[in-house]
This record gives sequence, C-alpha cells and structure tokens, in this order.
Amino acid sequence: MRIQPVIMAGGSGTRLWPLSRLQYPKQFLPLAPGGQTMLQATVQRLDGLDLAPPLLICNEEHRFLAAEQLRAIGREDARILLESAGRNTAPAVALAALLAGSAASDGDVLLLVLAADHVIGDVTTFQRCVQAALPLAAAGKLVAFGVTPTHAETGYGYIERGEAMDGGFAIRRFVEKPDLETAQAYLDSGRFLWNSGMFLFTADRYLQELTQFAPEIVAACRKAVAGAQADLTFLRVDKAAFEACPADSIDYAVMEKTADAAVVALDAGWSDVGCWSALWDLSAKDAAGNAVLGDVILQDCAGSYVHASNRLVAAVGVRDLIVIETKDAVLVASKDRVQEVKQVVERLKADGRPEHDKHREVYRPWGIYDSIENGVRYQVKRITVRPGAKLSVQMHHHRAEHWIVVSGTARITKGEQTYLLTENQSTYIPVGELHALENPGKIPLELIEVQSGSYLGEDDIVRLEDRYGRT
Repeated sequence: MRIQPVIMAGGSGTRLWPLSRLQYPKQFLPLAPGGQTMLQATVQRLDGLDLAPPLLICNEEHRFLAAEQLRAIGREDARILLESAGRNTAPAVALAALLAGSAASDGDVLLLVLAADHVIGDVTTFQRCVQAALPLAAAGKLVAFGVTPTHAETGYGYIERGEAMDGGFAIRRFVEKPDLETAQAYLDSGRFLWNSGMFLFTADRYLQELTQFAPEIVAACRKAVAGAQADLTFLRVDKAAFEACPADSIDYAVMEKTADAAVVALDAGWSDVGCWSALWDLSAKDAAGNAVLGDVILQDCAGSYVHASNRLVAAVGVRDLIVIETKDAVLVASKDRVQEVKQVVERLKADGRPEHDKHREVYRPWGIYDSIENGVRYQVKRITVRPGAKLSVQMHHHRAEHWIVVSGTARITKGEQTYLLTENQSTYIPVGELHALENPGKIPLELIEVQSGSYLGEDDIVRLEDRYGRT
C-alpha cells in the first residue's frame, strides 16, 4: 500500500517571537541543532522509508518560502497544497485524503501525517515506529504516535493507552493539558503518553470517520478540491469553499470519537519546540547550563539561553533568562514565564505594530529585501535578487526610486528602455514610471534602493506583469 507523507506547515509559532513571526513562522527557521530549517529536517527524516513524494500543506502567504526551502534540499518533487485560511488539522488532512485518493491507481493510500515544526533526535527509532504502525493502519485503525513522557509536562495533551494490540495499544482516552499534580500522576502510572499530533491511517478510513462525525467538513473539502487550480508548481484549493469549512482538529473531530483509535509509543527525542525554554532543553550547554547562539559574551551567567542574530550581545550576572536579539526587536524573559511571549505578540498586533507580522528582512519569490533605514518621506533598502530571478513589471503612484548596484549585474527596464548596470553604477526611476529589475547573471545581485515620496508602503505597487502569479 502506497504511503503518502502529509506535512502540516501552517502554524504561526507565536511563542517563539521575535524569531518566529506570521510571515516567517518557526517551521521555516533553523532553530534546532544541525543548521536545517525545521521543515527541511522534517522532510529529510523520511529518507530511507519507501514513501511517495511529500505533500506539504501551507498557507498561501508562505508558498514561495516553502518551495525555496524544498528546492534547497533537492525535493522539487514535493507537492505544495495551499490553504487560503487556516482551518486547523481536520480539514487540512481531509484535503490530503481526497487528493491522495483521487491520485491512487492501486487501491487505498496510507497517510503519514506529520507537523513541520517538530524536532526528533533519533531518526532511526522514529522510522522504526512508523514501520511498527503500518499493520495497524492497514487493518483500519487510526494510529496516533504517542511520545513516551520524560517528565511531568503541563504543556501537552496526553493519551491513555489501553490493551495491547499488534505493534501498539488501543486508546482508552485523550486528556487535555493537565495541571502539574495530574501530570505527575500520569507519569507515575506509566499508562500515559504525550499526544504528538502525528498520525498514520488510510485515506478512506479517515474520510469514513470524518464523514460520520463531522460531515460538514468533508462536504466543504470536497467542494474545495473539486474547484482546485494549479498555480505554477502549487495547487490552490477553491477559496470560498474552503473558507466556509468549519475549523477543527483531528483530535476533536475524529480521534476522540472513533472506536478504532490506536497508539504506537514513540521514544525518539521528540519536542514540539513550543517555547524558548523547550529550545534551551534541546541545545548544547556550557558547564553553567547556558546555551548560546551567535556573537555572545557571558560573564557569571547560568541556566540562560542567549541568541544573537546580528550584533554582539553581552550579559552579566543573570540567571535563567531568555535573551533573543533580531534586527528590529529584543526579547528578555524569565525562563519560567516564556509562555507569556504570546501575550506580547497579541499586544503588538493590537497596537498595529509590524513586528508581530514580519521581520525587517522580508523574503520574496525573487530574493530578499532588508529595510535598513526609514524616515519621513524616505526609505533605504538592501535588495538581493537571486540569479535568473525578476521582480514584477510595476509602477508606483507616490514614490521615486534610486538603485545603486553593489555587486552582480542588473537588467533594468525603465519605460521603453532596457539596459544593464554593474557594480557602482546607478539609475533613477521617477514616480509613475513603468519599470522592472532582473538578475541575468550567475551570482546574486546586490543593490541599494533609496525610495523618496509622500507614501512608501508596499501596497503602492501596481503590477502589470509577474512571473510568480502575484496580483
């Protein structure tokens, strides 16, 4: 039976602010040891299993970011399914089940449902657990992977296992996140596992159970898939149909109600990296229990996590602190209160501040721009254009632009003119002038853009032509 990996990449990771933001959430960040992003590590831990190419489900705002990260690890064969809005895991997996079923030519398909933002330290054990779950799933069970708990954790839901089955256990019940005393009792009993949010079941069996318990989800998802359209290398489901779908998780919609739930125990160094203290747990530490990343100097510090992205960070005499530095924000938090970072993000959003949404560096399908400086009627950006990439043919109603090439070669379109610029050369784009920028070379194009005018917002872009399908 064919196994289709389904990788859920739609989370926002607000508790890992200021590194994780709405336009660049944690699954696309290299947070765990190894240098890969969490998405890349999730895909690569499947190497060695006999699987179909992955199906990635993500928000359409992240489509180019996801595609570029998959391309960087040689997985252009992965399919990317775009959601116009988050509807939680039950509808997302329903979309995958419908697509996998329609593509199957040799019977039913097994769906291996994974999150793109988990860390698994022991890949060999993880793959062994997947193999152990196959007979249960093939026999019609809906299998959850339950993590063997290492401590009394109040931040996870739990699964109580029942009688033994072939390679796993029946599920007696799911329980919500407990208080500390209850979590300790769960740990002491030996009957409870953390609910990892990873699953294995056949597409048909999942749809059968979802139709029984949440038929409105299945109906909406069928309409969304029926109206799906290809968009470059992406598949975009029908927007209106999917946004009319009720939001619910797999746990609430199916797993807590089905009579055929099973669990396989997973003891493979799992973490959902849900907050900064979890990342401290995963990191290598010095003799005083400090974990550092970047240009950091510590003097008489202990038990702290310090992440410097862009400049020197020095700390003296601190204990059990989280310090995160980015180009436009610094977080300082007690390690035992990092769950409250989410409230900081909510305040930023309520105040209309951009730091909850995006970094100073913004990724685009053609490359990156970094807003170096801005003030009244001016803004300075450093722009990097990938080899062979091109910005849209566009114009602005309210701003003029000066471009100065730092390195590489730029092909400039300005009105009816087309010409090349190289290092130390510049050009001027007046207000209202039709223009485009392209890198025809083999190395990245770096340039400085100086904008001036009465309005400098990104929404003052009128696109006339765009190879990436943006409007």
